[in-house]
Amino acid sequence: MTAQAIYVLWLRDMKWFLRAKSRVISSIATPFLWFAIIGVGLNSMFQPEARYLEFMAPGIVGMTLLFSSTMSGISVIWDKQFGFMKEILVAPVSRIHIMIGKVLGGMTTAMLQGALLLLAIGLFQVIGLVDIRTPGVVQLLQIVVFMVLISVSFVSIGLALASVIKDPVAFPVVINFLIMPIFFLSGALYPIGTGALPSWLSSLARVNPLAYGIDGLRWAIYPERAQFSLWLDFGVMLAFSSVMIILGGYLFRKISA
Repeated sequence: MTAQAIYVLWLRDMKWFLRAKSRVISSIATPFLWFAIIGVGLNSMFQPEARYLEFMAPGIVGMTLLFSSTMSGISVIWDKQFGFMKEILVAPVSRIHIMIGKVLGGMTTAMLQGALLLLAIGLFQVIGLVDIRTPGVVQLLQIVVFMVLISVSFVSIGLALASVIKDPVAFPVVINFLIMPIFFLSGALYPIGTGALPSWLSSLARVNPLAYGIDGLRWAIYPERAQFSLWLDFGVMLAFSSVMIILGGYLFRKISA
């Protein structure tokens, strides 16, 4: 019963995502435009040996996971608005299992978008705009692990916020207020460990968990530009995702339809 409930909730989120064609297209087009337009534009401002596009590629993948994961919480608010959440909550299934189903659904949709962006980056490599090492089995496993940790962490945050926010209009505003500083302080667009940043800004960036998730992706995609230890990246993201799952589970248990 438990596994079936988790599967049904996961499948519902997957169908909701895949049937919303405009959402699928925009979720793919937006990061692609960041990489294809902003990345190429900024790359032209640096010396050829700087190769800014290679540095930016893991950051845009991390951005895709961040935005998609946190916004997955909006489904909970709409479920509350239309009464579907009440039907779920009165079912003989624990709320923790309901949350697990929602987390898996949000994680899967986020990783699908991240995987499509990785394929687009591979296309850029084929046509010669980037020069990134072709990942082997170990590197692919590393990419999957960090994508899972990033997605689970921020899906849990999205669900935690959706558990206490009732207005579907207010939710995107709160989410954007939260995730924009996280993104810009993650080292996705500029290095945070070179000493070029002011000390206060560098300190803020170093306590940002997403910085370690993106750095973990960078180890697999373009290791020459990694800034921290791989095991430090993994340890921080594992700890952060565990805390967010616990927090999300605690708040979701208190949700009212």
